[in-house]
Amino acid sequence: MKIELKSTAFHYGGMIPSKHTCDGTNLSPQLSWSNVPEGTESLAILCDDPDAPGGTWVHWVIFNIPANTKELAEGIHSYQSHSNGTTHGKNDFGRLGYGGPCPPGGTHRYFFKIYALDQVLLVKPGATKTDVENSMRGHILGQGELMGKYKR
Repeated sequence: MKIELKSTAFHYGGMIPSKHTCDGTNLSPQLSWSNVPEGTESLAILCDDPDAPGGTWVHWVIFNIPANTKELAEGIHSYQSHSNGTTHGKNDFGRLGYGGPCPPGGTHRYFFKIYALDQVLLVKPGATKTDVENSMRGHILGQGELMGKYKR
C-alpha cells in the first residue's frame, strides 16, 4: 500500500530550504503522511542521499513512531527515545537524529522514505539504517517517499 508523504518545506522533486541543511540551522523538515494501512503498529522514516561521492549517505534514521502519529513537526529533537516511543538511530555523521543535506558540490537528491510496520521494532536507540532495514524485513505493510534536492 502506498503512503502519501509530504512536507510543508518542499514538494516532491523541489529544493530543500537551507534551514534544513548544514548551511542553515539543520532543522529536520516537517513531514506528514496519510493512507497508513490497517494493522500498522509503528512507522519508520529513513532519509538518505544516493548521490554522495562515496555511495549512499544516511541522513536520518527514526523508528517506532506510534501508528496513530500523522506528522513530525519541524526540528524534532534528536533524543535517543521520545516519551511516545519514537526512537532515533545513528546517521552517517555518527550522530543520533537528523543530519541535513551537506553535499560537497553539485545537486543531490534526498529521499525521505516512510514505512508502515506490523510491529514495533526490537532495535535499540542508535541503530543504523541497516539494523532498522533488517528488523523491518517481512513486516512492511506500506511505504511512501518524498524526494527533495539541495545544491551548494
